[in-house]
Amino acid sequence: MTNTHVDYQLSQLDQLEAESIHIFREVAAEFEKPVLMFSGGKDSIVMLRLAEKAFFPAKLPFPLLQVDTGLDFDEVLATRDSWVDRLGARMIVATIDEAIAAGHVVDDGKTSRNRMQIGTLLGAIEENGFTAAFGGGRRDEEKARAKERVYSHRDDFGQWDPKNQRPELWSLYNGRIHAGEHMRIFPLSNWTELDIWSYIHREQIEIPSIYFAHEREVIERDGMLLSVGPEIQPKAGETPVTKTVRFRTVGDRTQTGCVESEAADTAAIIEEIAVARVTERGATRGDDRFSEAAMEDRKKEGYF
Repeated sequence: MTNTHVDYQLSQLDQLEAESIHIFREVAAEFEKPVLMFSGGKDSIVMLRLAEKAFFPAKLPFPLLQVDTGLDFDEVLATRDSWVDRLGARMIVATIDEAIAAGHVVDDGKTSRNRMQIGTLLGAIEENGFTAAFGGGRRDEEKARAKERVYSHRDDFGQWDPKNQRPELWSLYNGRIHAGEHMRIFPLSNWTELDIWSYIHREQIEIPSIYFAHEREVIERDGMLLSVGPEIQPKAGETPVTKTVRFRTVGDRTQTGCVESEAADTAAIIEEIAVARVTERGATRGDDRFSEAAMEDRKKEGYF
């Protein structure tokens, strides 16, 4: 007997893409005022590409929000502006300097600008009345993010309680909130770093050039290679050297390290990531090294 049914199966990337697009559409239909947190890094760019697909040919039904530390890489900001211009999206930039002036953040001279993003972000969400904020966090990045739901509830102080999370059986999401509360939404929760790079390769997505191998003057500090610049200068016993490196993740220049690499295109990066045994945050983010619970402590206070 002839089988007339086509064996139709989605690839892993197609399944992840479909799930993320479903989440975007659910949030747009359910929440009054969502916003997409967009830094110009690889994860937020993939998230923006998925949002573009979710609502094409219409424009995005929500604005973009960046929390600017004043210490972002120039290449990242250039790519951010390129995406915003191409999509015709509305971009809101909340700066730490403005948050300090408004009293949302206190600069005590000791706290890193990365941590100051918490008050800056919460101030921007409250000021604009956002009820949901898309973030590019993935569960494989860090153990605090591994325990977080796709719909992550924040109370009226913007705080997260990891012991009081809502069940998401059968991918059914509970978006009910009270006045003053909001949800953080993570459409990339089930993606891995390898999935992200495979999707960038397949879709030929524009990302900042510093993700690819290039020569850069660096110093080794606390087990990381930091880029020499105005904020990072050699201390006693440190010698600047020029190496071929790339960034696995991008953020505050003073807290983000690079790795030695010859991977100059997405195919080479995929090969490199496939054998990696340390996540990009664990390998190159100084802000996650303050303590074993550094990320969870920041998230409880309202971090991304």
